[in-house]
Formats: sequence, structure tokens, C-alpha cells
Amino acid sequence: MTMHKPRLAFWQIVNMNVGFFGIQFSFGLQQSNMSPIYKYLGANDATLPYLWLAGPITGLLVQPLIGAMSDRTDSRFGRRTPYFLIGALICSLCLLAMPFSPALWVAASLLWILDAANNVTMEPYRAFVSDRLDASQHSAGFLTQSAFTGLSQTLAYLTPSLLVFAGLDLTATNAHGIPYAVVTAFVIGAVFSIGSVGWSAWTTPELPLDAAERAALRARPRSLRATLAEIVDAVRQMPPTMRQLAVMMLCQWYAMFCYWEYITLSLARTLYGSTDAGSAGFGEAVLVTGRIGGFYNAVAFVAALAMLPLARRMGAPVLHAICLTLGGLGLLALPLIHDPWWLLLPMLGLGLTWASLMGNPYAMLAGCIPPERAGVYMGIFNGFIVLPMLIQILTVPLLYHRVLGDNPENVIRLAGIGLLAAALLALRVKRPAH
Repeated sequence: MTMHKPRLAFWQIVNMNVGFFGIQFSFGLQQSNMSPIYKYLGANDATLPYLWLAGPITGLLVQPLIGAMSDRTDSRFGRRTPYFLIGALICSLCLLAMPFSPALWVAASLLWILDAANNVTMEPYRAFVSDRLDASQHSAGFLTQSAFTGLSQTLAYLTPSLLVFAGLDLTATNAHGIPYAVVTAFVIGAVFSIGSVGWSAWTTPELPLDAAERAALRARPRSLRATLAEIVDAVRQMPPTMRQLAVMMLCQWYAMFCYWEYITLSLARTLYGSTDAGSAGFGEAVLVTGRIGGFYNAVAFVAALAMLPLARRMGAPVLHAICLTLGGLGLLALPLIHDPWWLLLPMLGLGLTWASLMGNPYAMLAGCIPPERAGVYMGIFNGFIVLPMLIQILTVPLLYHRVLGDNPENVIRLAGIGLLAAALLALRVKRPAH
């Protein structure tokens, strides 16, 4: 990309990141509703992680590949834009279909396609921010993405509760047993997905390549073999800072996947005494999950903006470690709470963690990777999110009976320990000198 990138005003940075609102609204719907949907369709507690395999596997395969491909793309629409527009369209179609799944295998299959589409959209979008902004504005760009993550997921988590508050009957379901509140939330998500990404593509075009850059790009081989070789070569030449971040990411994302999979079951047991999907308490636990999820994402929205000056003052690694610590302590305390209102206290810590997770690691990464390989390295880095999720999916079912006592509350405690371990590892990350 061009050597001297024009600095963008705050509202220009906001416009370029509006698309993240739709991407993360989709993820928020998955995080808060996929386990309940699986339960409504007959899944059992111990095997729930296997039904979440789609995200880690598609992310591990799709993101580095799409990243390397976008690095080599030269179209009239830009390098990254074609990918996140196509991904957002497919994502919208899957969101429309998901709550009408007639069987467990259909819902699981749709999640595979949905996650693949989200990953096609996500990785080029991360690289787009790195491409478009000067290095001095990377923190602002990625923390603005984090703010949109908090805002969109707040609405995604709260939408079913807001619909019930507006008069939609919680017990009213479609022919497959899925509440209409959930169905309507997914329809809203489909509109947001393509609408917000389209807005960012329209308001913030990519920087044009100059003649020399275009010639160099076209000279690079574009075959699948060359693309795969580029990924392998990038892994071998991975910057030291990125290697340190990979170990930290293993702990923090293992923890977050434990939380998303088992929070509804944990609350159902803690607050209502049963994880039976047919009980009235389970339906209430689904709504409580949405409310506290909306709260921690609202905290993340505000915190991400507040972190802009803090990241410059104390450095991203220290700030990230503090946020992870507060989130870890909150999750350790969560199973001890039996009043829904007191659950907001640990969610304060988790909100700070979530704001930092979606911004600070990317700010640490952006300064250590070569601009011409931003796509492939962002794809590999996002692999550090999905690989721990895959490990979590394969290990938690083995631990659930023997170590965790068939108790979803203990999975939440395990998540708290994971965040605390990640906080210690964050302090080891050394950013390259400029």
C-alpha cells in the first residue's frame, strides 16, 4: 500500500468500522442463542461443544486462505472489499434460515456455512483497517472496531428480551420449538449484516495502488499452491511479538468459548435449579443470558472508547492484562451469585475484558507485521482465536464428567482461570521498537 497514508478524522474512522456492527451482531446472536437452539432441538449438555465445531474449523481453514488471497487481489472494488461484501451476503441468508431449522443436524450445518461466511468477512475487514490507517491510528481503528463489537452485541443479546418486553409471547414458538423472539432476532441480524458492511464499503473506499504496487502484485503467482505456500512461509517468518501473542490468545479464547457454550446452562442451574430445556426456568435463563450479555457488551462499548488514551499512556500489553484479570475474577465469582441483578457485577469485569480482547491484541499485532502481508498475517492471527476454540471443543466433553462433575458452573470457573492465565502471559508480550 502507499507509504504515506492520509490521517482520517474520528468520524471517518467510525464510518469505515460500521460494517463491524453487522459482523458482530451475527456473532452475538450465535453466542447467546446457539446452545439454546441446540437444546430446543434435542441436544444434551455434555456434547454441546461438538456442535460448535463449525467456528473453529472454518476459521482455521478460511481465514489464512482468504487473507492470502486478498493480499493478491487487484479488482476495481479493491483488495479486501469483494470478500467482505460476499461474506456478509451469505451470512445474511444463513441468519434468515437458522431459526427455521427442522432438526439438530440442519442447525449444525447452517452454523458451518454461517461461520465460514463470517470468517470470509472478518479477516479482510481486519486487514482493511491496517491497510487504510497510518500506524499512529491503528489503536484508534481497532478500538473503534471493539466499540462497535460492544454496541452490536449488546443489541444482539438484548433483542429477544426487548421483543418480549414489547409484547411478544416468550412461550410462542414456531413448528420446530424455537421461540418467535429468537426467530425475529435472527431476521433483524440478517438485515444488519449486509446493510452495515455495505455502508462501510460505500463511505470508505480502499486506497488505490500505484503503478509499481499494482505491477508487483500482478507479478505474484495466484494459484492455490502459491497461496498455500505463502501461508506456510508467513508462519515460518512469524514476528516474535506475534508468537508471544499466540500463547496468550490460547488461554483467553479457550476461556471465552467455555463461557459462551455454558453460561445459559450455568445460570439455569444456579438460578432455577435445572438445565432441562423443557422447564420454565430454562426459558428464563435464556433471557437472563441475553440481559447480562447485553450489559457486558454495553460496558465494552463505553470501555473501548475510554481505552484510547489509556492504551497510549500505559501500553496495550499492561492495559490488556488488567482487563483480563478483572474478567477472570468476575467469572470465578459468577457461579456463587443467585440473584440475577447481582450478576451485573462480574459482568463489569467481563465487559472490560471483551473491550480489550477485540482491540488491544490487534493493536499490538499491527505494528509488527509487514504491510504487504497484512492479509495473510491477520488470517493467521485469527487462527490463534479459533485454534484454542477447537482445543476447547475437543477437551471439555472429556473433562465434563470426570473433572468438572457434570456441572456447567465448573466450566464457567474454568473460564475464569483461563483469563487469569492469559493476563500473566500478556505482560510477557514485547512490542518491537520503532
